Amino acid sequence: MPSSRLSGILLHPTSFPSRFGIGDLGHEAYRFVDFLAHTHQKLWQILPLGPTGFGNSPYMCYSAMAGNPMLISPEYLKDDGLLQEDDFLHLPEFPLDWVDFERVIAVKTALLEKACQNFQGQIEESSETQGAFETFCQEKASWLEDYVLYMSLKDDREGKPWYEWDEALINREKSALEASQERLQERIFYHQFTQFKFFQQWAALKAYANEQNVDIIGDIPIYVAHDSADVWANRDNFLIDPETGQPELMAGVPPDYFSETGQLWGNPVYDWEYLEKTDFKWWIHRFQTMLEYVDWIRIDHFRGFESFWAVPEGEETAMNGTWMPTPGEAFFEKLEQMLGKLPILAEDLGVITPEVEALRDKFGFPGMRVLHFAFGSDAGNPFLPYNLPRNCLVYTGTHDNNTTLGWFENDLPDWECDRVVNYLGHLSPNGIHWDLIRLALSSVANWAIIPMQDFLGLDERARMNTPGQAEGNWSWRYRPDSIGTWLCDRLQLLTQLYGRSSKGS
Repeated sequence: MPSSRLSGILLHPTSFPSRFGIGDLGHEAYRFVDFLAHTHQKLWQILPLGPTGFGNSPYMCYSAMAGNPMLISPEYLKDDGLLQEDDFLHLPEFPLDWVDFERVIAVKTALLEKACQNFQGQIEESSETQGAFETFCQEKASWLEDYVLYMSLKDDREGKPWYEWDEALINREKSALEASQERLQERIFYHQFTQFKFFQQWAALKAYANEQNVDIIGDIPIYVAHDSADVWANRDNFLIDPETGQPELMAGVPPDYFSETGQLWGNPVYDWEYLEKTDFKWWIHRFQTMLEYVDWIRIDHFRGFESFWAVPEGEETAMNGTWMPTPGEAFFEKLEQMLGKLPILAEDLGVITPEVEALRDKFGFPGMRVLHFAFGSDAGNPFLPYNLPRNCLVYTGTHDNNTTLGWFENDLPDWECDRVVNYLGHLSPNGIHWDLIRLALSSVANWAIIPMQDFLGLDERARMNTPGQAEGNWSWRYRPDSIGTWLCDRLQLLTQLYGRSSKGS
C-alpha cells in the first residue's frame, strides 16, 4: 500500500496535443512522461482506456478489456511502415483546445483501415510479424474473440446495440455466430489489428514511464455499458430482462452533491449471487487483464462493492432506487487469494457508510479526499487537510469536478468563498489553483494527485466531465506550448519542499 509521500498528475491521453485532433500514445505522451520525471512526479493517473460508445465517455465502453483505437498514434504506425507522410497531407484543421469526436473518428478510422490493409501485406511477408500478431490474438482470446465479433456485428448493423440484433445473434446461437465469423472475416481482422497496435503502443509507453520511475494509476469502472461485448457475451453475470434484453435494474446513485435527482447511469447491475457461485471468475479475469497494463487500479464507485443503488427498469431519474447488498468481502478475499496483495485505490466519495469504510479498511485500500468538498461545512469536515488520514489520496478536484479556478469563481456561494480565503489566510498572486495545489502537496496524505487543468490555471471551459450531463464532456485538450519553464520550476520546487520527490517502498 502507498506509504511514501508521492505526487502526480491526473490526465487522460485524449487530452494530449496532436495534429490528429485527439491525444494519442505518440510523441506528446512521451513528452508528458518526461515532464513528470523532470518535476519529480511519480504518479500518472488516467481514466479508463476502453473503446468509447455513446457520449464518448471512457466510463461507457464497448469492452472492459479492450483499448480505444482512437488512442493509437498514426505517426508510430508510419514508423512501423504502415502509413506514409503523404497520408497526413489533407488532415482537417482540428480545434486545439477540444476534441471534435465526430470528425476525429472519421479521419482516424480511415487511417487505421489503410494501415490495416498494409499490415495484411506485412504479415504475409514477415513470419516474425505474423507470429507476434498470432501470439497476441491467442493470449487475449478469452476477451478478444467476443470483442472483435461484437464490434464487427455492430459495424455490419450501422452501430445498432446487440439487443436490437437478430434473435439468433442476441442469444448467441452457435450457428449464427459461426456464420457471422465466416462472413465478417475482413472486419474481424481489422478489429484484431487495432487491438494489437493499441496494446503494443500502450505497453511501450508504460515501460517508458516505469523506466522514469513513474507508476500509472488505471481506472476500473465498477459497471460496464449495457451495449458492450461484456454484457452480450456474459449475460448471466447481469440482471437482464430475458424478453427485452434491457436491464431489470439500472445502476446509479441517489441524490448527492452532483445532482438533486441522483445520477441514473443506466448500466445493468450485476447478478452477484451468480458471480459468487462462479468464484467471481469474470471479475478476477478483469483485474488480471488490467494489471498487465497499469501499476495501480483506482476502483470507481468503490462503495458499490458493499451495496449498490438499484433503480427499476423504466425510471427516468435515480430517485426511486434501493440499496442492495454485495458480497464485497468475499470478492476481495478471493481476489487477494488469486492475485496477492492488491494494488487497489478506492474511490470512496458520495454516500459512504461505516460498512463501506470497514470494507475499505479491512483490505487497507487508500480512499480519496477532495479539497473542493472541504469548505462547505464546519471544522469537522473530513476533507479539510488537517482531518486527512495518511493512507489516502488527496486531490484538488477530480475529473468529475470543475477546475479549481472554475470552482472558486463560479460554483461557490459567497460565504464558502470567504471560508476558503480565511482558511488560506490570503490568496496568493499566482491564483487560487496554486493555493489548493499547495494545500494538497503539504497535507499529510501519502499521495497527492492534481488534475493537469489546475497546474495550467484553466477555468471551467477546461472541465473534463459534468456528472448527469450526457453530452459535451471528455473533450478538453491542452496546447503544445502549455508546459513551460515556469510551470516545471514551480512544480519541482513545491514537490521537493513538501517531501514528495523521492520514491520509496
